[in-house]
Amino acid sequence: MSDFRKAARDAAARIAACEAKGAHAFLAWSEAALLEQADALAASPAAAGGALAGEAVAVKDVIADATFPTTCGSKILEGWRSPYEATAVRRLREAGAMVAGKTVCDEFAMGSSTEWSAYGPARNPSDPSRVPGGSSGGSAAAVAAGAVAMALGSETGGSVRQPAAFCGVVGIKPTYGRVSRYGLVAFGSSLDQIGTLGRDVASAARLLAAVSGRDDRDATTLDRVPLGEPGPAAGSLAGTVIGVPREYFPKGLHAGVAAATRRALERLKELGAETREVSLPHTKYAVPTYYIVAPAEASSNLARYDGVRYGLRAGGAADVRAMYRATRGRGFGPEVRRRILLGTYVLSAGYYDAYYGKAQRVREAIRADFARVFASGVHALFTPTTPTPAFKFGENLADPLAMYLSDVFVCTANLAWVPALSLPIGRDEGLPVGGQLVGPMEGESTIVRIAQALERAVDATAEVR
Repeated sequence: MSDFRKAARDAAARIAACEAKGAHAFLAWSEAALLEQADALAASPAAAGGALAGEAVAVKDVIADATFPTTCGSKILEGWRSPYEATAVRRLREAGAMVAGKTVCDEFAMGSSTEWSAYGPARNPSDPSRVPGGSSGGSAAAVAAGAVAMALGSETGGSVRQPAAFCGVVGIKPTYGRVSRYGLVAFGSSLDQIGTLGRDVASAARLLAAVSGRDDRDATTLDRVPLGEPGPAAGSLAGTVIGVPREYFPKGLHAGVAAATRRALERLKELGAETREVSLPHTKYAVPTYYIVAPAEASSNLARYDGVRYGLRAGGAADVRAMYRATRGRGFGPEVRRRILLGTYVLSAGYYDAYYGKAQRVREAIRADFARVFASGVHALFTPTTPTPAFKFGENLADPLAMYLSDVFVCTANLAWVPALSLPIGRDEGLPVGGQLVGPMEGESTIVRIAQALERAVDATAEVR
């Protein structure tokens, strides 16, 4: 048996054990598919010598691949198979990785808990009564449960970093354009990014390096060479300036999250970094801005699911319009329908300037806040990733606003197109707490360097109060 077949069998055993414990992190996977990929890998000298040779990598179900169905967690695409692979998946294979399977996500990546998946939610390995976060919750749970060391997710408003924080793993959202969106099913095109999750900073950064770089199939990618692999963790952060934005530490911040963040900031100082209070004054407008821009773009992108070209088609309709209504009404879940309605409303005649136009102007002000702070000599910002640890199933499901507010510290980076990273910094009553590093445009190597040093200095398994 080749080393790759052994790696495939080992990965299959870990995934089976993860699912047997009830994690429900995967929507589709099989040992046979892993072994087939292992044999293909052994027959390709270039891939067999790649940077990720033999690694099994889980892939969020909004990213197209040719091995498994791509359903986007929706009944409207149940069983649908993509005729092509995403550039990120192709680059995984070229680097020698095997696609371990497709992971659970909120329908079309719209959610913060995976409770909006049409196929049932994933569960948090730290506490199965709590959500893993979303929308990339299945990918985060798969890494946290030890099924895989790395996974691909996607971000529109924090959907890699928020589940990374809830599950106690590392998640990276790159600069907009750093990773090709070709093959990523569109939600909000000016916000969407493929991101990476890993059991530690080096794993997530290695995966990001493998999938990064210019792609002629996505005109929004940056004209840059792929990122390099991370080096060893630095023993000192002398000369590094960490900004601490006061808007991310509101009164009423969860006590455990506040304590973990304070402790992490102390560790950064002990490593030699200078910390400096800064202000991002338009942060308070980020959530309402995001929930105008993203639904507006979603209402346009999801218009293509009409029963004609993709997936589900409702039968028995009297005419084409009735077929459209029946297909979309039956195929989309409640959160997707809510966002399509909201997006259609803010783009409608008479309301465009009042909502969408104003939101775009506020978005530019948010981007200017980040640019001003980084131009002042700050190398990175440090904040909590989420206002609370993972919440319980059903706790926020009936209150969309409460659910949306779990993204309050993460959606600004998507609006501003800057890179950001979440890493574990402690536990509160057994639940993981995440800390977030935000860098300037194209500053991935900076936040990875700081995160690697902090990762070594802070005990992420220790209780913080």
